[in-house]
Amino acid sequence: MATKSGNATALTVLSPIKNGTMGEISYADITRERCLRLPIHENSPLAKVPNTYLARLFILDDVFYESLPGSDSVFNFSDIFSFFSDQARRDALPKIDHLKSKYLVFSSNFHGDLNEYLAGMWENWTYNDQGIQHDVRYIWEHCVAFDEVTDCNSFISYIKRCQLDASLFFNGSTDDSLQEQLKALYLKQEFTKFVTTHQGKSAIEIQQAFKRFIERVQPENLSGPSWVPGQSNP
Repeated sequence: MATKSGNATALTVLSPIKNGTMGEISYADITRERCLRLPIHENSPLAKVPNTYLARLFILDDVFYESLPGSDSVFNFSDIFSFFSDQARRDALPKIDHLKSKYLVFSSNFHGDLNEYLAGMWENWTYNDQGIQHDVRYIWEHCVAFDEVTDCNSFISYIKRCQLDASLFFNGSTDDSLQEQLKALYLKQEFTKFVTTHQGKSAIEIQQAFKRFIERVQPENLSGPSWVPGQSNP
């Protein structure tokens, strides 16, 4: 599958947002504000979703291009009309398509199965905003047909309907679980500290210190000590 790379899976979701307003604020702007207010790093709701390598949310307002179509070194479409007025040239060029609605875009790379990951989103995505506890429904609330989502299974079905194939997915991470990667980052950090601290010491001192180091960091214990999901600083 194009969306898989080893044990890693790419998830790209485009959920259309309702065209309308609540008071004087559009549903798209309400959704945008809710995304911007999400906590980050260790407090992010995505840090609570098991096996999330990385993820982001944003609003797609429209599609854009920066240059005229059909331009190449042999046949430049726009040069044909260079002797006409600007208006005539614009009228001759293909019309620009626009989106009929704005979209909530969710992009994620994660370890494991899609259904299990989406179930983890539904069950674990929680955060506090201004003293109010919210879950995943708060972000998708104003998307088209999301009012049909009532439980975990209907959430999974909804996200799959909005899913796009990631035809050129490149996994920039290892193929290990998130827990294994967080442990590896912790060990790398602690071993670097160990090396710099024990520079110039005798072999016996280093050997004894290394034994204590292994006892403290517990390399085989994935549950801890370790980095935590979403951790941004050592």
